[in-house]
Amino acid sequence: MSARLAPVALVTALLVATSAAFVVTEKLKLTRNPIVGPTVDKTFSPVCDCETASAAIRFRLRNADRVSVEIVDGSGDVVRELARNRPQGRTFVSYVWDGRDGEGRVADEGTYRPRIHLDQERRTIVMPNRIRVDTTPPRVESFTARPLVISPDGDGRFDRAKLRYRVSERASVELFVGGTRALRRLGTRTTGTMDWFGVAGGERLPEGPHELRLVARDLAGNLGPRSGSRTVRIAFLALGRDRVVTRPGGRFAILAISQARTLRWALGGRSGAARPGTLRLRAPDEPGRYTLEVEANGHVERAAVVVREAPS
Repeated sequence: MSARLAPVALVTALLVATSAAFVVTEKLKLTRNPIVGPTVDKTFSPVCDCETASAAIRFRLRNADRVSVEIVDGSGDVVRELARNRPQGRTFVSYVWDGRDGEGRVADEGTYRPRIHLDQERRTIVMPNRIRVDTTPPRVESFTARPLVISPDGDGRFDRAKLRYRVSERASVELFVGGTRALRRLGTRTTGTMDWFGVAGGERLPEGPHELRLVARDLAGNLGPRSGSRTVRIAFLALGRDRVVTRPGGRFAILAISQARTLRWALGGRSGAARPGTLRLRAPDEPGRYTLEVEANGHVERAAVVVREAPS
């Protein structure tokens, strides 16, 4: 008889155990989470020496308790203990992880989670909020600038250089001109463009060549190395020579290089307009020393024009 009752007893025990587990599970579902309003920094770099060099774990409790806070890796192993049996009330409290383990070594790159133990509740909760440790700086993989000569005078012609770039990971990108920050690209896409209008440090730069470099900072705060340089020249107007010798009323030519649509010139009481390139002008009728003025969108260059009688 006892042999026949053994299977029945086993089935009954299994049913009781299953029912008990179900009751416990349903009770846990109905129990409110003792941790309220958690916010956790998602990504940081413990080696960046910046504002994101640590991760903050912030929450409050429904009821006052003694709290232990640990950082665990993907396997559940404790990497760092941030607090042990610390009294905490119902106000928001922050616990900060500097990205190092218990022996002061920088944690490996990867994903971690906070684990909270409540002494009076006798509960341990692994928070779903992931914290990513990232110590690898981003790199500018490509960088171009076109055109290589600009004239930012507001006429809509060659006012800007368009920069195109690609970085190794999501990052904000900044432009430096001769060591001075000129632009910062909003957003963190891995590819993007910038328009440079010849300004750095809030000031317009003079004519001449300027060295442009890009720097990227990733979401964790790691600052990458400066990129290779690209040289863009600012040029408004240039004359091919600064002195012309000719005879009275003689014809002469002078090169005027500009990206403006039209140039204005004045010489010996006469003036006119011409396209950039070779200007073909007539010298004054009287011998003497004159000044040729050529203007392009407010930028003026001058050349001396010496008018001499032909030797007899």
